[in-house]
Amino acid sequence: MTSRYPAISVDIINLFAKRNTHAVEVAVLQPADPFLDMAGEDLRRRIFLTESETGQALCLRPEFTIPVCLDHIRSQAGTPRRYSYLGEVFRQRREGGNEFFQAGIEDLGDRDTAEADARSLADAHALLALVLPRQALAITLGDQTIFEAVLAALGLPRGWRMRLARAFGSAPMLQAALADLANPPRNGQLSRPVASLVLDGDLEGLSAHIASGMEEAGLSASAGRSPADIARRLIEKAELRSVRLSNEAFAALKSFLAIDVPLDGAAQALATFAAGAGLSLGAALENFAARAKAIEAHGLPTGRIRYDAAFGRPLDYYTGLVFEIAAQDGERPLVGGGRYDRLLTLLGAKTPIPGVGFSVWLDRIDALRETAP
Repeated sequence: MTSRYPAISVDIINLFAKRNTHAVEVAVLQPADPFLDMAGEDLRRRIFLTESETGQALCLRPEFTIPVCLDHIRSQAGTPRRYSYLGEVFRQRREGGNEFFQAGIEDLGDRDTAEADARSLADAHALLALVLPRQALAITLGDQTIFEAVLAALGLPRGWRMRLARAFGSAPMLQAALADLANPPRNGQLSRPVASLVLDGDLEGLSAHIASGMEEAGLSASAGRSPADIARRLIEKAELRSVRLSNEAFAALKSFLAIDVPLDGAAQALATFAAGAGLSLGAALENFAARAKAIEAHGLPTGRIRYDAAFGRPLDYYTGLVFEIAAQDGERPLVGGGRYDRLLTLLGAKTPIPGVGFSVWLDRIDALRETAP
């Protein structure tokens, strides 16, 4: 370890060892496609892209979860297995440098999701308590599975469920989606050939038309969404415009998103909401309650942990629990994490491997330590 690493790095690495993790290092240069396909719109805009000599799209490592999962698949290591890391990531930021250190744990293969979720949150909290011993912390949880269960129970068609699920974690995107759901917009200004292909639902023909236009304009398909992805979204938007949600269902969705309570009362708040709206949340609610009990068993203060039904994180691969920990009066998170049960299969794993993890922004922690009394 060199002097470039933050001073708290040794303490963090020792904590990871005590938590029975396998320290892992992953390459700085990574294949870009997994990030472009799965990391989410916010991160895609911030990635530093390049190409190999053979034209393969590459990028500087913008985060660790995807590279750690790829390495796990390549190594064919058994599960359950807990990986820890500490190193630099590279992404464009509005504030601070474009190269900064992150540390974290990725917990792969544990089938007891409630316990694994609780352990991930406890690990993250223990790290912050170690390096910021006098700092009051604010913990916020959300749950993608609960959100999707509400959407399904309301009878929303698949296209709308997918759009709203993608928006979960971005307040502006979610507000825009809800506004469109309440008042579907008219068709945008599409050229006649594109409008015709969209109306016919011709995904293959529309993809080819978009690819041809991008080639004529000198645009690289590796620099953003693929022609097929753009075509799929255009057709999806056309289908979404034909859907209107009843006033009762729309009111129920807004009522759900307004739930913001301490975790020790969250399961009851969700059960009360579901009963009042005439909805069944089934296994999603049972799993939520089991996780809350597991978090309490780890000694975390559930009365001071906030559950916000509208809270998500802007990464597309999350499937269940999402969480952030910040300084009590801080605006930016110090830790962010969540569950990603579909990610390893999408990356090429032959069998499903559940996963949950978190990452810590070490530069933000250092800034707090410098100003601490």
